[in-house]
Amino acid sequence: MEAAAHPVHNLELLMDVPVKLSVEIGSCQMPMREVLQLNIGSVVQLDKPAEAPVDLYVNQKRIAHGEVVVVEDRFGIKITEIYKT
Repeated sequence: MEAAAHPVHNLELLMDVPVKLSVEIGSCQMPMREVLQLNIGSVVQLDKPAEAPVDLYVNQKRIAHGEVVVVEDRFGIKITEIYKT
């Protein structure tokens, strides 16, 4: 099959393609010994303060910063900055 010589100008073809959206609120490193000791109710301290912005990813690519908000009884993200590529 021959590749198209011209780029696709109709982005409508891609509008229904599912992508994975994820949010990183922080991270940490710990020895495996401590990981194996985690139980229900254990608290893992992350490297970011509670008021710090969170990172928004699409298919593992960081695209924006945001703030955690509560919408009814669910968490949400209020976008505060979008990265330009």
